[in-house]
Amino acid sequence: MKLEEFVDPYLGKAWRELGARVMSSGNRVSVTLGYPAQGMVDELRTRLCEFLEVDDIELEVRFDCPQGRAFGRVKHVVAIASGKGGVGKSTTAVNLALALDAEGAKVGLLDADIYGPSQGMMLGVAAGVRPTVRDGKFFEPIKAHGLKAMSMSFMVTDNTPMVWRGPMASSALQQILTQTLWEDLDYLVVDMPPGTGDIQLTLSQKVPVAGAVIVTTPQDIALLDAVKGIEMFGKVDIPVLGIVENMSLHICSECGHVSHPFGADGGTRIATELGVPLLGALPLAMQIREQADGGNPTVKTDPESEISGLYRNAARHMAARLWVGDASAPTISMVDD
Repeated sequence: MKLEEFVDPYLGKAWRELGARVMSSGNRVSVTLGYPAQGMVDELRTRLCEFLEVDDIELEVRFDCPQGRAFGRVKHVVAIASGKGGVGKSTTAVNLALALDAEGAKVGLLDADIYGPSQGMMLGVAAGVRPTVRDGKFFEPIKAHGLKAMSMSFMVTDNTPMVWRGPMASSALQQILTQTLWEDLDYLVVDMPPGTGDIQLTLSQKVPVAGAVIVTTPQDIALLDAVKGIEMFGKVDIPVLGIVENMSLHICSECGHVSHPFGADGGTRIATELGVPLLGALPLAMQIREQADGGNPTVKTDPESEISGLYRNAARHMAARLWVGDASAPTISMVDD
């Protein structure tokens, strides 16, 4: 069937090779992909019409999440990480989680930043809301914007500092991770703390993480730290699914002039050098911060905006990388000096 030879726009391989299920009858086409793609039905329809050399088709796109490195009833655990703070990692994590949900997946969000949890605020969870405890030892995740979420911010007040040593923080992470009733999820997105410390090692040792996404900005120092993050995941044998570059450019709201206040093409350069894809490049835009800080992240507040489209495209690309499996996901090989 010619349809099976259509090359997937994210993976560069024919659907037949990827194992996509394709059916057609007349001008009706149904395809089942291994990543959620409800937001690109129109684009796929156009591409398929060109490929088949027909005027129009009636397209149905379905999603069948493949079983990855399963964690209980969670099919894929994805770590969103950064080598340093201040690059927009948490904002990226919540918008990627919401993007996967918007594309048709069942998604959870774990805030693994024990010392500085922020996902409660970003999801608009009211202060004082606590998870329900079942059987005296299991937490019911908080439901917000369609996601199942768990965060240390649900356990303490906003003004409570976590004055803990590394082992205590690691123990807390294990507790909220393993004692939360996630139930059936396609993806559990984990908002990691910045850096390469105890929490990162604990997660990699205790949970079969399917892959990691590195968030950076174009600044040289941020890119240097991003490389360290990629190398760390290579050491613990976790595939790096790609890079998301924040603050990649600024568009003047008055005249439309495009500038690069933190440098240009840094994320593209690092992605090329390390052999991982650039999943997305987000602009320096006030509304991204304002909407996340206000408890209504961009993908939920303004789903038809260009910025939401960038997040949803990055989420589809990330999920597509998981579809092809660990063997073809890029990893970094380290050699001791």
